Amino acid sequence: MKSTPELKRLTKEQLEHFLTEGYVIVKGLMTEAELQEIDAAFEAISHQTIPGHFEPDRSAAVEDPLKRYPRVMHPHRFNDTAKRFMLHTPIMAVLEDLYGEEALAAQSMFYYKPPGARGQALHQDNFYLQVEPGNCIAAWTAIDPATQENGGLLVVPKTSAHDIECPELADASESFTTHYVKPPKDSSPIPAIMDRGDVLFFNGNLIHGSYRNKTKDQFRRAFICHYANASAMRINAHYRPLFRADGTAVDLEVNPDGGPCGVEFQQVYPH
Repeated sequence: MKSTPELKRLTKEQLEHFLTEGYVIVKGLMTEAELQEIDAAFEAISHQTIPGHFEPDRSAAVEDPLKRYPRVMHPHRFNDTAKRFMLHTPIMAVLEDLYGEEALAAQSMFYYKPPGARGQALHQDNFYLQVEPGNCIAAWTAIDPATQENGGLLVVPKTSAHDIECPELADASESFTTHYVKPPKDSSPIPAIMDRGDVLFFNGNLIHGSYRNKTKDQFRRAFICHYANASAMRINAHYRPLFRADGTAVDLEVNPDGGPCGVEFQQVYPH
C-alpha cells in the first residue's frame, strides 16, 4: 500500500514511542461519521443471535451483564461494515508505518462492556495469534471514551520486549477470561485514557488488560482488530484467512507450535 498525503502518518516521536514502550495512541483517527456507522452496525447486532460469533443470553434471570452483551467475535466474517473498518485505510496506513511493510488483517472483535461488567486479566495477544516470523499488532478503537472508571485498557509499558509467557489462572470474579500474565518485577499497568475515535496500537507481546466497568450507566464499547506483517508465514488456524487492504484473502500456514505452555493452541482459543 502506497502512502498518500491525506493519510495521518506517524511522527518520528510516535514511532519511537511504539518501539520503546510497545504502544502508541493516535488521536482522532476515526471521524464522527465513521463512528456513527460502527454504532449503527453493532447496535443492530446487539439485538441478534449469530451462532459462533455473538450468542447473548437474554433471559430475565441473567445477572452477569456480559451474558447479555458478550463480545462479538470475527464480525468481519458476516458484517460488511465490520470488514470495511477492519481494513480502514487510515488504520492500515499507521500499521504500515509500524511494520515497515504491508499489514494483513487477521481478526476483528467488538466489546460492549456494559456497566458492572468484569474486566480482562493481563495477557499477551501473540500467545493466541502466534504470528511468525514477526508479531501481531492490535488496533484498539475507542467507540466510547475509555476511562479508569468504565474499565478502559491497561498497558504495561516496555513489556513488548519480553517473551511470550505461559499464563497463570486469572481471578474469575474480576476477569471474564481465564488467563493472567504477571507483569515483570518493577513494572505496573497504567491506564490508556482515550477519547471516542482514538486508536491504540500495541505490540503482540505487550502485557495488557482491563479492570471492571465500575460505572452504573456507561458502556465502554471498543472495536478491536489484530494484524500480522505481510512477511509472516504462520499463524494460529483460527485467524485464517487474513486480508490485504484491498480485501484480497491470504492464507498463511497453520502454526503447529504448542507455545510456551506446551499445549495445542486450539485449547486457548478464542482470544
